[in-house]
Amino acid sequence: VQLVESGGGLVQAGGSLRLSCAASGFTFSISLMGWYRQTPGSQRELVAMITSGSSTNYADSVKGRFTISRDNVNQMVYLQMNNLEPDDTAVYYCYYPGLNDYWGQGTQVTVAS
Repeated sequence: VQLVESGGGLVQAGGSLRLSCAASGFTFSISLMGWYRQTPGSQRELVAMITSGSSTNYADSVKGRFTISRDNVNQMVYLQMNNLEPDDTAVYYCYYPGLNDYWGQGTQVTVAS
């Protein structure tokens, strides 16, 4: 299993970023996928999940601002983040709950006020 994130960076408050996760090594099209984030000294927290049928679930803190989506043909998961806030600053991880929990290497998102 391999999960490779991209798309992080520095953005001003109110701006947007789109994170991408390229997945391989498992049957992506039938798999639940998600995004988590983590700040120093804190536990990793759920941001959003998407089922194989594209049903979604979001943390209350990002509802209405973030959108998770997937492309089963290209085995990609995306996180569109709009109206970013300084509290969204974190390392964002792609997540696959297979037989074990699988994580990408993470991508840093920094939102400047």
